[in-house]
Amino acid sequence: MLAANAAPAPPMDHPRAVVPYRPPVTSALVGINIAVFVLMTLRGVSLTNPGTAQLVNWGANWGPLTLDGQPWRALTSNYVHIGIVHILLNMWCLWDLGRLAERIFGGLTLFLIYTLCGLAGSIASLWMHPMVFGAGASGAIFGLAGALIAALYLGKLPFPKQGLQRTLRSLLTFAGYNLFFGAVARGIDNSAHIGGLVMGLALGAILGQFLTHAPEERTRLERYVFLAAALVLLAAGTFVKHKYRFVTTSDAAAEFSIAERLSGQWSTCELAKAS
Repeated sequence: MLAANAAPAPPMDHPRAVVPYRPPVTSALVGINIAVFVLMTLRGVSLTNPGTAQLVNWGANWGPLTLDGQPWRALTSNYVHIGIVHILLNMWCLWDLGRLAERIFGGLTLFLIYTLCGLAGSIASLWMHPMVFGAGASGAIFGLAGALIAALYLGKLPFPKQGLQRTLRSLLTFAGYNLFFGAVARGIDNSAHIGGLVMGLALGAILGQFLTHAPEERTRLERYVFLAAALVLLAAGTFVKHKYRFVTTSDAAAEFSIAERLSGQWSTCELAKAS
């Protein structure tokens, strides 16, 4: 059974924190995830227990396909969810973490962190479990948590120390609890969580140093950071592809027909909420 607790809140000691903030990019990301889920349901995908064939048709991550001509699955799988409980928990986490991340980093930077961390989670999953079907936004969400942890700890933010420490403790609890839950619960791909978290920590540690720079300089430096991160992911994906050497989609299709008949061989990548 999944546990649900409160997600981290922004530091409320700063006067500007009481001003209502409407995060457009976070809202858009949540909206896209929900729209995909609604479309899947309208097209006949089970609301509670979708099959592997249905997940693959909608872009789930699976080594023989992703590593052999369909690399886009590393991205699309971050917007595919395995049942109503899965998407509700993930969107709750994304809304809470995304609002804080968008306020600190800005909308475009939030989107790039989310995307790169989601890709990192997918690649880590392919590396550790290439024959497991994976879907869900949790790798990207863990990445947001990691970026916030690193930025709050290492960055120079114009917030009172007490508020930052309280938020940092909440984020650390969120990450630690969910990593533990992913390690002990069946059907959760913790490698995707760890991959997203590591990428998020690295991005947050670097981007946190630029938060008080002039806008033009900050944009220029962030461009270099994201380019370097994209190259790292490209190298990692190439390494994983050569490691497993899936060669033909026909072979993948044959293996898929076998895997589809096996129960319990796909991963939900679900997130349990933590305070």
